[in-house]
Formats: sequence, structure tokens, C-alpha cells
Amino acid sequence: MLKLVAQGLSNQNIADELVVSERTVGKHVGNILEKLHLANRTQAALYALREGLSTLDPKGKEQK
Repeated sequence: MLKLVAQGLSNQNIADELVVSERTVGKHVGNILEKLHLANRTQAALYALREGLSTLDPKGKEQK
């Protein structure tokens, strides 16, 4: 889910992708932010990039 947040997807888009409710996504994103001591989705996206969980490439491929 963090990878999808880092890709800039909204809760609704993530819910559609994972076939869960938007409320479920919101709860999971909130839990991720809390556990990682992050203030918002932007910080979560930066965390995912720093940790190698996501890339800036929209197709999700590693950049060369």
C-alpha cells in the first residue's frame, strides 16, 4: 500500500486497485503514518523512495 501512496494514488484509486473499501485504505494509510512517525502522505512517499520501495518511474521500473 505504501508503494501505491508513493505513486500518488488517492485512497479511492488504491481501494479500486486492491479491491477493498476506501475506508479500509484510509485506516491502513493512517496506521502506516503512525507506525513510521510520519505526518502526511508526502512524507510517506519520500520514505518509500528513500527505502527503495518505490521509484519515480511511473511504470515502477528501476531507473538507469
